Amino acid sequence: MFINRLNQQSYSEGYIHRLMIYLGISARIRRKKVNRKRSKPDYVKENVLARDFSAAKPNEKWLTDVTEFSISNDSRKLYLSPIMDLYDNSIVEYELSFRNSNHFVFKMFDRAVANNPSAKPIFHSDRGFSYTGPAFKHKIENAEMTQSMSRVGKCIDNGPMEGFFGTLKTEMFYGRKFDSLEDLKDKIKMYIHFYNNKRFQKKLGCLAPMEYRNQTSYCA
Repeated sequence: MFINRLNQQSYSEGYIHRLMIYLGISARIRRKKVNRKRSKPDYVKENVLARDFSAAKPNEKWLTDVTEFSISNDSRKLYLSPIMDLYDNSIVEYELSFRNSNHFVFKMFDRAVANNPSAKPIFHSDRGFSYTGPAFKHKIENAEMTQSMSRVGKCIDNGPMEGFFGTLKTEMFYGRKFDSLEDLKDKIKMYIHFYNNKRFQKKLGCLAPMEYRNQTSYCA
């Protein structure tokens, strides 16, 4: 509760740093991203987004990607595929799976379209196999969205999405122990709910994404 109130006050970063030292609080440091191997795409799209991460209204620009998790007591991996709305950095939809597949990504995308039928955003991703095949191209066209892709090896082209992964893993994954991947899956769901509804962001005037969105008169 104290931290929540503190986040909504106008204190300098220097003051916060001194207070953290006094309270014995330290920040979690993000680990360096490990680059994944890319498959040869069936087709690619230009980087329409062009690192313009601003959005004047909801559902104007969506970002997506897939990240993976592994723990020492389970040989499997857990994959997370979310969609971020650049208007307020909210996670508008996500899917968790023990297998990285087209079905996993398509399921998330189809649900996002069903829940936001009027949304026609720029849809930006990297050049992963799920986004560069004819099936996904067909889905994008049916949804009347504009597809955009990062350039090869340029993670910064999808910077806010990469930033979300870094924040999530730093705050609830790195340095923590989980009984199983099922336990981790539940914790990720809890974190995304917290992130959307209670985690304040400096960019949003120290409001949580859904608080910021609810202040506007725009309709999703």
